[in-house]
Amino acid sequence: MSFFSGIMDVLSGIMQVFLTYCYNFTNVIGYPSYGIAIIVLTLIIKLILAPLTAKQINGMQGMQELQPKIKALQQKYKGNQKKLQEEMGKLYKEMGINPLSGCLPIIIQMPFLMAIFYALREYPYEEAFKSFLWLPSLGSPDPMYILPFLSAVSTFAIQKQMTGTTIATSEAQAKQQKIMQVAMPLFIGWISLSFPSGLIIYWIVSNVFQWAQQWVMFHGNKKGEKA
Repeated sequence: MSFFSGIMDVLSGIMQVFLTYCYNFTNVIGYPSYGIAIIVLTLIIKLILAPLTAKQINGMQGMQELQPKIKALQQKYKGNQKKLQEEMGKLYKEMGINPLSGCLPIIIQMPFLMAIFYALREYPYEEAFKSFLWLPSLGSPDPMYILPFLSAVSTFAIQKQMTGTTIATSEAQAKQQKIMQVAMPLFIGWISLSFPSGLIIYWIVSNVFQWAQQWVMFHGNKKGEKA
């Protein structure tokens, strides 16, 4: 536990330093705001992670292209889950696609999210600038519940956009996926009720950035196929 705490202390310290740099930037441009600083820091992090997200999107599109073959396997080996899993594994290997690649950006983002959580929880905001828009303090939960609502909606939008890219190997798994599409946004919205507003801003901006990146790549590839 102490090892984990040590890592989080280091990462949160780094995040606080970068957040201070971003805040100083808003000072330079004549509009000091920790809220804008958090948004700028989020965009920087998402730009760094953009290549990984692009890899995820390409993997998702590869899964879409495999849907007809996978459905054929599901029909052929209906009732034989072990054989179906074996044949799907062979198909993934043959096409060079990792069905778990979609989880990679989320897994990599978690340390950033946790580090920012600790950083914002203990960040020494200047009293005069700790408020942002309707928020009295970025270190406290949103008293109007607007951010929790937006966090749930933005999470749902990401889940909806990814619908059809993950293929279930059974009816039970398909039902589980449908449940998660609703349960995950609700869970994110619920925990956002007690999290610092600055952290929720980070989550929302991250979701919007990823949604935009996926939209651009999806539509760009579709145009390329038509051409």
